[in-house]
Amino acid sequence: MSEFQAWLLSHGETGWHWLVKRLAANDTHATGSNQVGPYIPNRDAFALFPTLLGSEDPNPKILIEGVIDSHGTPNMELAVTWYRAKKNECHLTRWGGRSSPILDPDATGSVVVFAFRKESEAVDADFVAVWICNLEEEEHLVDQVGPIEPGRPLSVSHRASSIVSSESPDEWEDKSIPEAWRIDFPSGEQIISKCIHLERMTGQEADKRLLRRRNCEFSLFRSIEAFHVLPKLREGFQSVDDFISYSNSVNNRRKSRSGKSLELHVKAILREEGIPFSHNEISEDNKRPDFLIPSAKAYHENRPPLWMLATKTTCKDRWRQVLNEADGIPRKHLLTLQEGISENQFKEMRSAGLTLIAPRPLHERYPSSIRSQLKSVEDFIAIVRAGLQV
Repeated sequence: MSEFQAWLLSHGETGWHWLVKRLAANDTHATGSNQVGPYIPNRDAFALFPTLLGSEDPNPKILIEGVIDSHGTPNMELAVTWYRAKKNECHLTRWGGRSSPILDPDATGSVVVFAFRKESEAVDADFVAVWICNLEEEEHLVDQVGPIEPGRPLSVSHRASSIVSSESPDEWEDKSIPEAWRIDFPSGEQIISKCIHLERMTGQEADKRLLRRRNCEFSLFRSIEAFHVLPKLREGFQSVDDFISYSNSVNNRRKSRSGKSLELHVKAILREEGIPFSHNEISEDNKRPDFLIPSAKAYHENRPPLWMLATKTTCKDRWRQVLNEADGIPRKHLLTLQEGISENQFKEMRSAGLTLIAPRPLHERYPSSIRSQLKSVEDFIAIVRAGLQV
């Protein structure tokens, strides 16, 4: 058993509540923002610290003892601060400045587990243990509670043995769910097709269409999931093994959606924009890039201009997988939804021949020094169009 596995077990008993998230650039100071610690969704902060809501202070705070066990720090006095007066946001603050592992810009994109000790619903949590995942194997262990996507933390209450996203899944009413989907859970392609129909956004730039449709898909998926899963949970299980088996099936479906979602949305966008491409076709050996533009045939016949586009919801440490997916294209393009990276990570990508793409609304979450070198989805489409017209 690894040290992290032992840590998860010791903090996975009754009375411990996890908040699992990917560190954004604003969390780690990679953007140089004025924020002083990781963002905590208000819903989770108020559940963990109910006395925040009773305070009349314009920026109420609650002190809590904490430790970063992954890095062996000494115990410290942290503060959960609700910046009610300006942003109406909660942050976990007082980490000790930029020397803190959690404020390290190179930790941007890392999965972090905040394990809060809380005796009952009525009282505030009194301790938080933190683990910043530095290894891919550690992230895989955390994935057992569900995919950890940028901007969508997961809340895990071990008292109730439940896993609940901090984003409300009830935006869709049951009556809005197609009849066939009430019987059989739809595929990811079917859900995305529905969202494309609902979020056509004629005339809107590709970046906004992509983000709006992703949000629509997530919300619709969670509502369909609730429709199918909640009755089963209320019905109960005959044994612990039955519960674990069912829980694994639900989690696997979540991971499957998360793993293919961005790729399928980009496929639809390219079609709408009239960009020719081959999807998941062989480049060489058994390598199958997400997209070869204008086609796999042109690639194999070495008829430039050629582009390779990869899609990864998060790219920290995973971007290197893209580098050998099409040997005949030196400069690769990678589209991500990650909320920022550090300057060091970006320089390493550029040196390796990788151009990073992020939807335009996310650019402000990247360090100002690299924003001019980032590409948007619209930028990439324009580059391809210009190249194909030559």
